[in-house]
This record gives sequence, structure tokens and C-alpha cells, in this order.
Amino acid sequence: MSKRGLGKNVFVAAKERIAYVFDNFPQIYVSYSGGKDSTVMLHLVAEEARKRKRTFGLMFVDLEGQYKLTIEHIHDCFDRYADITEPHWVALPIHLRNAVSQFEPHWVCWDKEKEKDWVRTKPERASPDNLYPFFHEGMEFEEFVPEFGHWFGGDKLTACFVGIRSDESLNRYRTIASTKKQCMDGHKWTTWVGQSLWNIYPIYDWKTQDIWTYHAKFPEQPYNKLYDRMHQAGLTIHQMRICQPYGDDQKRGLWLFHVIEPETWSRIVARVNGANQGSLYSQESGNISGMIKISKPAGHSWESFAKLLLESQPPATQEHYSNKIAVFLKWYEDRGYSNGIPDDGPMDKSAPSWKRICKALLRNDYWCKGLSFSQTKSTAYTNYLRVMKNRRHQWKLI
Repeated sequence: MSKRGLGKNVFVAAKERIAYVFDNFPQIYVSYSGGKDSTVMLHLVAEEARKRKRTFGLMFVDLEGQYKLTIEHIHDCFDRYADITEPHWVALPIHLRNAVSQFEPHWVCWDKEKEKDWVRTKPERASPDNLYPFFHEGMEFEEFVPEFGHWFGGDKLTACFVGIRSDESLNRYRTIASTKKQCMDGHKWTTWVGQSLWNIYPIYDWKTQDIWTYHAKFPEQPYNKLYDRMHQAGLTIHQMRICQPYGDDQKRGLWLFHVIEPETWSRIVARVNGANQGSLYSQESGNISGMIKISKPAGHSWESFAKLLLESQPPATQEHYSNKIAVFLKWYEDRGYSNGIPDDGPMDKSAPSWKRICKALLRNDYWCKGLSFSQTKSTAYTNYLRVMKNRRHQWKLI
């Protein structure tokens, strides 16, 4: 789907979208991260709310392993809009991806059993743990976010403002441009999540330059000073990201912690298995990170190399990947590859191959997104393991 202009600048368009939401939704909240995009969106939503004398929810999921500068900025914004918001500073033991270790593929932020190792003390303004009745042990971040929206909105039509921009990634562009999703009144910047909940993307068409132009024109509006430090560290405005440090894509920014906030870095390294190694090697290409170009050892096919990689993993991790690979192989066996998938091939999703499997293993791609899988819900994962054990025995694969 090609892009086309609307005949107005993105600032005016965003304000019109926000006004539309206030006209049509009785329940509204902002999903806030403290990053540059969600901060600008928060300022725009708050401006409209003040004009209408309305309140809205302000939800921030605190993932513990975050920059001190980011947390200071979020406190500032919570204070700034305290008179027009229902605050939700979520600091729960949520399960998060740890892409820098095969021995600890997940970690739990605010894990009560590891309180002495926390990166920082839990903020006093954090919401009580028992405030959210839908939360359960082992809940993933990706599960919590929509469940919060359903709980917050109740039976009322609810809008969740999300500060993503389509220029950030292909996946974010697809979120906006999808022809399969349900939109409100044909507006592509809305997405039905389920029940009475809708995601709203009011700044989806902004470029990075637009974000900083906004702050230049409205210097009284606070922004996260972490971006100043990132600029001093040599990053361009397009490379700057703020998120939990150990994820599949986020691990590439781990090295910044010991440059920008050395006092935080020492806590980051001690908190999660593999963090120091991740900071050293996540920028590398080749087998050490599964990036760009990979190679197999002499005397190995890609299939035998994949099996060697599996055998070198801890038992629980090996079982997890074996299940995913078995489903991948069975899916293609039923669709024309009765003699097995090719050994070599492209590393993208255009064709199956054992080389693609090797890339997923080398990247520590836990949910095997490179093999076209999506994340399994935590409540279903135990049953999934039991079912896959029987299926693999029946299929005689991996």
C-alpha cells in the first residue's frame, strides 16, 4: 500500500485525530513509555483533555532495568499532568525476554525473590500489586498490555493512545496499513483490539524530525534528557531507542548503559544472566549473534550444524527450540516438502531451509519469529509442551 499525502501537516492532523477520539470515546488512556514519541503524544492528548476539562488514564509499565534519566522524566510527566490523569505506574513481576542468555531465556522484573538485586528501588508511586485482578504469575508483557485496556475500560468504549510511528519499522507500518484489521469509521490510524478496546495511533505519520521540531517549537514541554546523552554518545536521531535492555532487538543497545549511566550499568550486569556478554557482542555480525552473514563449520551441512547447536544448549532451552523446529518442519512437509526442506537457502522468510533454522538458533530467537512463529501465551505454554512431546514422537522429527 503506497503512502499519500493528506494536504495538511502532521501536527494539525494529529490534533484532529485526538479531538475525534475525545468526541467518540468515553474512556481514554495513554500507554506511555517515556520515549520521544509517546512523550509528544502525551503532551498533545493532555492539551486536548485540559481544553475539554476531561481526565484520562496514564499507564506506564515499569520494567525495572531502565535508565535513571528516563524514570526521572516519567516522574516529571506524571506530576505535570496529575490534575487531569488517573495514574497507573505498573511495577509488577512481569516475565520479559532475555535474549543474551540460553540458560535464562526469560527474566522477571520486580521479582520479589531477587529484591536485593533489583536495578533500582520500586517507586513509591507505583500502583498496588493487587490493583489489577487480571494479573497472574508468569504473565508476559505482551499479555498484560491488552488485558489492562479491557480492565480499565470495563464495558465502555475505550481508546488506548499508542505512540508508534510507521517509519520506525516495517512491522509498525503494517500495523497501520493492514487491510485485514478492523478500523473505526475507516480510519487506518485505529485498530480494534477486542471487546470494546481500540488502539489509536495519532502520530503514526510523523517522522523523527517532526518529533524534535515539536520540542523546538514548544520548549516549555519536557522531553527525556536521555536523548541528549545518546546524541553525545554518537547516535543519530534515528538510532535512539528507549526500552527494556535485554530483548531480542533491544540487546544491541546494551553497550550504551555503561557509557551513559555507569552507575546503572553495574546493576544491569548483576541483574540478568549474560548481560555483559550481550553488550560486548550484540553489535557483531556473523555466528556470534546470527546477524548479517552466518557460516557453518567445515564438514557440516546446515542441518547437521543446526542439530549440533541444539545439542549444545541447556536441556530446557533445547526442548523449547526442538518443539518449534518440529512444527516448522511438519508444516512444510505437509505443503510439498515430503522429502524434507532444503539445506541451504535465503535467510529471510521467502523459503524454508536448515540455514534459516541455524540463523534462529544463533540469534537466540527464542520465539522463533524468524521461522514465522508468534509468541505463545504464558497460560497455554505448559499445555503446549505436553502436546508437543506427543506430536514429536508421532512425527519422528527432531
